[in-house]
Amino acid sequence: MGFNRPSKIQENALPLMLAEPPQNLIAQSQSGTGKTAAFVLAMLSQVETANRYPQCLCLSPTYELALQTGKVIEQMGRYYPDLKLAYAVRGNKVERGQKISEQIVIGTPGTVLDWCSKLRFIDPKKIKVFVLDEADVMIATQGHQDQSIRIQRMLPRNCQMLLFSATFEESVWKFAQKVVPEPNIIKLKREEETLDTIKQYYVVCNNKEEKFQALSNLYGAITIAQAMIFCHTRKTANWLAAELSKEGHQVALLSGEMMVEQRAAVIERFREGKEKVLVTTNVCARGIDVEQVSIVINFDLPVDKDGNPDNETYLHRIGRTGRFGKRGLAVNMVDSKHSMNILNRIQEHFNKKIERLDTDDLDEIEKIAN
Repeated sequence: MGFNRPSKIQENALPLMLAEPPQNLIAQSQSGTGKTAAFVLAMLSQVETANRYPQCLCLSPTYELALQTGKVIEQMGRYYPDLKLAYAVRGNKVERGQKISEQIVIGTPGTVLDWCSKLRFIDPKKIKVFVLDEADVMIATQGHQDQSIRIQRMLPRNCQMLLFSATFEESVWKFAQKVVPEPNIIKLKREEETLDTIKQYYVVCNNKEEKFQALSNLYGAITIAQAMIFCHTRKTANWLAAELSKEGHQVALLSGEMMVEQRAAVIERFREGKEKVLVTTNVCARGIDVEQVSIVINFDLPVDKDGNPDNETYLHRIGRTGRFGKRGLAVNMVDSKHSMNILNRIQEHFNKKIERLDTDDLDEIEKIAN
């Protein structure tokens, strides 16, 4: 796949995952660090393709992430004859009474639980490797936490359990310990969390029109392969997408009210480079892996429902750029005392200075691009 040396997480995790007997693992790892390839290797090393039943089970928080992990499995398993993959996601119809013959099943918790219990498509007692990806996203979704624990309880005692999460707040930690017995643990320091390859800046504006102007100036001064722009509300996202289109940009728009299939289609077009700018609300902060994204713009800073900084979402958003050790750029738009305060608290949390950028000064913008 074009990589010669293991990444940090692969170096630490693979010896444990591929040991005899295989070890259980709780690992902190951002997207873009090669963790998917790591756990896919663990699954592939346990699969016996002669056996036509599910042996590995991977839980993803969203439909999009399940598809993306599936792509990695297909790529890495392409010299593995007879390897088959099934997606346990909403809308994937399997006839009742049938058994699944694919060796690897990847899906979202609700559907996987149905397949294991109610519909009996999968015999959970035959599962050898259980992966739970993006645990922090998982527990943020109503119901996913309980469903995941119920699935885990059906699995045999000697099943290998692997759990990954970009962040480990207290609630994630408690959940991880319920899911993974006797784990090996790989954790990062806080400063390591804000991917070192990403340069972070902020721009001071007074309103959304000035933010838009700053955005146009950025575009005028530097070559941007593809950009992702995050907004707080659908209303802002719709307005911004329309304004960018008027300026002649090819814009894709993602928001929470779209159907799963629509969302997947928008992401696919963006991945293929048909649109160069993706404007989105929070729905898309995680797990979308597009190599060409050279800049992430927080048109609105991420806050939780109480208006406090959402550090996890910030990390996931800026992690859409600077993938696989490439350099990336994150620009935060600040439009009030309140949002300046949010930015300061984000800096404190990650112990990382975010530099001020004057977007009216073309020379200064050009400097950051190099």
